[in-house]
Amino acid sequence: MNEKTINKIGWVASIMTIIMFSSYIDQIRLNLSGNPGSVILPIATMFNSSSWILYSVVKEKTDWPIFVCNLLGFILAILTAATALFVW
Repeated sequence: MNEKTINKIGWVASIMTIIMFSSYIDQIRLNLSGNPGSVILPIATMFNSSSWILYSVVKEKTDWPIFVCNLLGFILAILTAATALFVW
């Protein structure tokens, strides 16, 4: 497979990952409306996303599709955990 095709696959996978991480937006909404959810999954997502972010930047050539989708996942996971823990 050529590099251009592999890059396209990476971006498609990243878009699908962003869609998956977008589910945290609904949980944040629920947390803010007084129905806090568990913090276990968002905390696990923070560790997972930060590992992928680190991986993507320490490579010889930064893997932007992995970086972009996991940065969004990391941010949404922090917001989800924070609203579950600190909003009453």
